Amino acid sequence: MLDPSSSEEESDEGLEEESRDVLVAAGGSQRAPPAPAREGRRDAAGRAGGGGGAARPVSPSPSVLSEGRDEPERPLDEEQERRIRLQLYVFVVRCIAYPFNAKQPTDMARRQQKLNKQQLQLLKERFQAFLNGETQIVADEAFCNAVRSYYEVFLKSDRVARMVQSGGCSANDFREVFKKNIEKRVRSLPEIDGLSKETVLSSWIAKYDAICRGEEDLCKQPNRMALSAVSELILSKEQLYEMFQQILGIKKLEHQLLYNACQLDNADEQAAQIRRELDGRLQLAEKMAKERKFPRFIAKEMENMYIEELRSSVNLLMANLESLPVSKGGPEFKLQKLKRSQNSAFLDIGDENEIQLSKSDVVLSFTLEIVIMEVQGLKSVAPNRIVYCTMEVEGGEKLQTDQAEASRPQWGTQGDFTTTHPRPVVKVKLFTESTGVLALEDKELGRVILYPTSNSSKSAELHRMIVPKNSQDSDLKIKLAVRMDKPPHMKHSGYLYALGQKVWKRWKKRYFVLVQVSQYTFAMCSYREKKSEPQELMQLEGYTVDYTDPHPGLQGGQMFFNAVKEGDTVIFASDDEQDRVLWVQAMYRATGQSYKPIPAVQAQKLNPKGGTLHADAQLYADRFQKHGMDEFISANPCKLDHAFLFRILQRQTLDHRLNDSYSCLGWFSPGQVFVLDEYCARYGVRGCYRHLCYLTELMEHSENGAVIDPTLLHYSFAFCASHVHGNRPDGIGTISMEEKEKFEEIKERLSSLLENQISHFRYCFPFGRPEGALKATLSLLERVLMKDIATPIPAEEVKKVVRKCLEKAALINYTRLTEYAKIEGPAEKETETMNQATPARKLEEVLHLAELCIEVLQQNEEHHAEAFAWWPDLLAEHAEKFWALFTVDMDTTLEAQPQDSWDSFPLFQLLNNFLRNDALLCNGKFHKHLQEIFVPLVVRYVDLMESSIAQSIHRGFEQETWQPVNNGSATSEDLFWKLDALQMFVFDLHWPEQEFAHHLEQRLKLMASDMIEACVKRTRTAFELKLQKASKTTDLRIPASVCTMFNVLVDAKKQSTKLCALDGGQEFGSQWQQYHSKIDDLIDNTVKEIISLLVSKFVSVLEGVLSKLSRYDEGTFFSSILSFTVKAAAKYVDVPKPGMDLADTYIMFVRQNQDILREKVNEEMYIEKLFDQWYSSSMKVICVWLADRLDLQLHIYQLKTLIKIVKKTYRDFRLQGVLEVTLNSKTYDTLHRRLTVEEATASVSEGGGLQGITMKDSDEEEEG
Repeated sequence: MLDPSSSEEESDEGLEEESRDVLVAAGGSQRAPPAPAREGRRDAAGRAGGGGGAARPVSPSPSVLSEGRDEPERPLDEEQERRIRLQLYVFVVRCIAYPFNAKQPTDMARRQQKLNKQQLQLLKERFQAFLNGETQIVADEAFCNAVRSYYEVFLKSDRVARMVQSGGCSANDFREVFKKNIEKRVRSLPEIDGLSKETVLSSWIAKYDAICRGEEDLCKQPNRMALSAVSELILSKEQLYEMFQQILGIKKLEHQLLYNACQLDNADEQAAQIRRELDGRLQLAEKMAKERKFPRFIAKEMENMYIEELRSSVNLLMANLESLPVSKGGPEFKLQKLKRSQNSAFLDIGDENEIQLSKSDVVLSFTLEIVIMEVQGLKSVAPNRIVYCTMEVEGGEKLQTDQAEASRPQWGTQGDFTTTHPRPVVKVKLFTESTGVLALEDKELGRVILYPTSNSSKSAELHRMIVPKNSQDSDLKIKLAVRMDKPPHMKHSGYLYALGQKVWKRWKKRYFVLVQVSQYTFAMCSYREKKSEPQELMQLEGYTVDYTDPHPGLQGGQMFFNAVKEGDTVIFASDDEQDRVLWVQAMYRATGQSYKPIPAVQAQKLNPKGGTLHADAQLYADRFQKHGMDEFISANPCKLDHAFLFRILQRQTLDHRLNDSYSCLGWFSPGQVFVLDEYCARYGVRGCYRHLCYLTELMEHSENGAVIDPTLLHYSFAFCASHVHGNRPDGIGTISMEEKEKFEEIKERLSSLLENQISHFRYCFPFGRPEGALKATLSLLERVLMKDIATPIPAEEVKKVVRKCLEKAALINYTRLTEYAKIEGPAEKETETMNQATPARKLEEVLHLAELCIEVLQQNEEHHAEAFAWWPDLLAEHAEKFWALFTVDMDTTLEAQPQDSWDSFPLFQLLNNFLRNDALLCNGKFHKHLQEIFVPLVVRYVDLMESSIAQSIHRGFEQETWQPVNNGSATSEDLFWKLDALQMFVFDLHWPEQEFAHHLEQRLKLMASDMIEACVKRTRTAFELKLQKASKTTDLRIPASVCTMFNVLVDAKKQSTKLCALDGGQEFGSQWQQYHSKIDDLIDNTVKEIISLLVSKFVSVLEGVLSKLSRYDEGTFFSSILSFTVKAAAKYVDVPKPGMDLADTYIMFVRQNQDILREKVNEEMYIEKLFDQWYSSSMKVICVWLADRLDLQLHIYQLKTLIKIVKKTYRDFRLQGVLEVTLNSKTYDTLHRRLTVEEATASVSEGGGLQGITMKDSDEEEEG
């Protein structure tokens, strides 16, 4: 689409654009003249008639169609334009004043008020205020996010600003875009109990409306109701006059002069004007047929057809006119439909077989109002006597007034009568009530007889009454008023002298009435008194009326005129000049003649009767001539070029429409459609020519940036195509060469325009606005590409054109996007940013550009994909072309990146996440190219990470302090974090190509397995070394480092499940299962080994304790010495119980190591295994030690120590959760029995017993 601002920047290039803008923008009476006439001069040479005449008739001003003039003659050009506009306005106001073909359509779509730049800026400020929290509108975070997105993406878009500038955007468009956006957002929100999503949508829309209104709350709008604000409604005649004054630049004074001079308020004059025009068009058609001067047609036989079409069109107009009532809106005077036997030619003027009227066809109906006021001069009746009046129209009913006293005979009573007599007789009588007993009827005091006509005075007057003989009331008068209305189809009446050859064969004075039976049937009728039907009548069809000189041989009558028809002449005479003028004017309207009678200059003074009316008409005529308007009124419409004039009218109307307050998209308002339709029908503008001109104007505006509805273009183009290809959309079968040539020119131009719009679809139809316009444009393009109206174009040809347009669109969109990215970026020197920018800066710019590209394609999908639903593959090709342009910038930037730089991976993730979710672009050309670029980077990155992790394992375990860190040591935590981060990074790449994705996954799992294996082995080695250095006595406490090593193995077990488990396809399943089981087995075996090592260490401590007890074995030298020493010492001092310290020390050793392990080892399962093995091994060692002494009796101290160790060990391990099965094993049972036996033996042999130490379960035993 061309930049809308170009029309403003280039507005001074041509005078035509300048003057047109001034005309449309100006208001009131100070308007600059429009410039359509210059185009008319430019286009008129050699152009055939538009629909009513032969070769192009002369224009309103002979010089208008002349060639262009030099600058010194500029004022003359402006004067010519003014004359053209005035002449055009005359025709327009006649169409408005008396339409008989068209009416204002009521089914047109209402257009919305357009949004201007100031309103857009105000809207932005209000939304910004809301986002800044400066309004009182309460909203949640989700709504604020929706508004922020709408503000950033839509309101701040330069495409929206251009659409507003072109006048094709309304507030409703903004609301619909917001509604569409929030519908997507609300659908993605989780369901909330008790709150439907429809409620949320309604609430959000209400808040949006509140933001748009701001603080003013629409208070100012009702006060402002200009003409443009009501242009979408059905307009009155006065509003239509005002609209076309603005359209054509007509001053108010000029309108008033034309209104009065054209008698626009006189329906009879307007109907007569139409009849004269239609008569003239028929005569012109006959002249054309006679002289054989035709426009150029594509076939010779169309010339005769053209004449028939002209006649048919005029006959149709005559039929339309004939179908109108004689008086629009009259209460009971409907047109009498004449019964005609011939339908085809009944309107042909001059037909010999014309239908004759009967006398019953012209019967009129009159309403009389008789108002009796008072009686004066009543002296013959006593003052207290009762009097009253009666009134009657002869042949009708009789009415009576109220009663009154003779002293005050006043009534004011009105009687209403209806009659069919043009010359009725009215009788009014005065009565007094009779007092005599035998009197049968009241006494008549006087009477008056009146002969009113519709021209009689309607004011109350005194009339002398006729009184009976010998009456005292010689001066009796009655004051009354008689008002006789004039029926709508009674056009004139009065007394005339007449003499004719067929009727009124005697020269005498008669009462004449001019009756309109229908729109085309008038009759002069003469009536006698008290007669409904005329005595004689004469139809006026075919007669010509004119003023004549007096006839000396005829006595009676002063002012003569006649009605002449071939074979007949009727002479009329009136008593005064004014009466003659009125009669001639009325008959002139009735005859439909083209010749306008002009009265001879009379020296006589005007009679008082009707003199005021004639003086007013003369005054208007004088003023009209003074302002130079007479030539426009008297111009013969049949001799003017109405095709040329209509083109000017349509252009000016469209300019006005596009500049009013509505977003019309080129559609006219109902009032404008009505006037243009009426003009075309009345003045014979051909439908094809009308639509060709309309298409030209619409395309011109569209090329200059205006938003035009493609449906409107489609309608006009289809009409023209149908006509040119002979399908007669309006019944016209003739096709002129001019129409065919102009159609071909428009077709080519329209095709270029549509291709340009499709190439600029993102800017011509931003955010899918106007709704459905892009789809309609594609449909119209297919229609334009058709060779003719019947043969559909192959789908591949349309697809080829659309593909070409979308290829251009990709370049246009990407070029503008890169320009926008530069503007949006930080203000730096362009040369520096392009040529000397650091690789990181370039990568940042490309990343931003990629985000913008994705946003563009997402908007295309959201707002334009539906229009291209016929060719989804073309939209995918458009996207590939778009990405191909981006590839150049991307490749250049990536090549500039230093080696082993991983900053470009976010670019891959951004692009791949978009492309892989698009069914048409996934693994497409650009997607594969993207993969080819990043495969070496990914492989290199994984290689380096593997080497780095291996080195970190080696260095880490060499320097490991085995301090606990989270779930393991510092080295293990670092290892597992790196492995997990590497796998998550590769996973987040979402590599689209399955084979390489499986390869990456398998490799990372294998790497993790290898690294974990190395970690486990190094940990086991370190564990073994640490344990070897540990003490073997009861002083042994498990170091924290040993627990940390244990935890490392536990964590390795957990991490291997996550890091080494393969989620990929089945092809690696069995192989990988074997490999993964090795890792699990390694870890399990290592854990078992370190548990065994740890248990061995604990058992070695127990063996040390038992070795100390071995000194007291029976029969040894050391045993006897110890026993003697203890006994001897016990006599003098308190010797502690032998063996208790050893048992307590061991028990403390067990308990503390249990606590250490329980606290510092993370895996409960392994602790339980360790405790199970520790307990079992301990019992087994003690059992073996006792088994070695089956033949020996245990020393008392041995027995005490063992009993305490065994019981405490059993109890402690039971508290640690060792299972009963393990606790009460056979080994423990054997041990328990032996110690019980030994205890019993000791109790018998030792006098003092075991001092409370026993194998029996008791809470009273001494705690060591």
